[in-house]
Amino acid sequence: MSILEFVSRINPVAASGAVLVLVGVWGVLARPNLFKIAIATSVLETGVNLVILSTGYIRGRTAPILDSAADASTAAARMTDPVPQALVLTAIVIGLAVTALQLSYAVRLRAAGGGSSIESYGDEKW
Repeated sequence: MSILEFVSRINPVAASGAVLVLVGVWGVLARPNLFKIAIATSVLETGVNLVILSTGYIRGRTAPILDSAADASTAAARMTDPVPQALVLTAIVIGLAVTALQLSYAVRLRAAGGGSSIESYGDEKW
């Protein structure tokens, strides 16, 4: 298999999702600032959503919308899988709540007199 055949077979949605996952993991592990970690987690969640969404993508298929004029058996053969789309919608709402919780913790820790860096909380015991 040549390199051009390999590149043409890559799903662009999955590839961009994988890049976002890698950037998000790097941001979580390499940044000591709590606010930057919250943003990196949001980027990571977006990448995971794209990877999940790409699992239901099949080239040449249509959106999973069944209109009344179409025959159900032929329309089902032309549709993509709607389950990953529903999972991603749920994950978006959960990701928003997790990001809001992370940012509220960061703001409360900073307002309580601590810094916004993880290194300033190194002596804390859980």
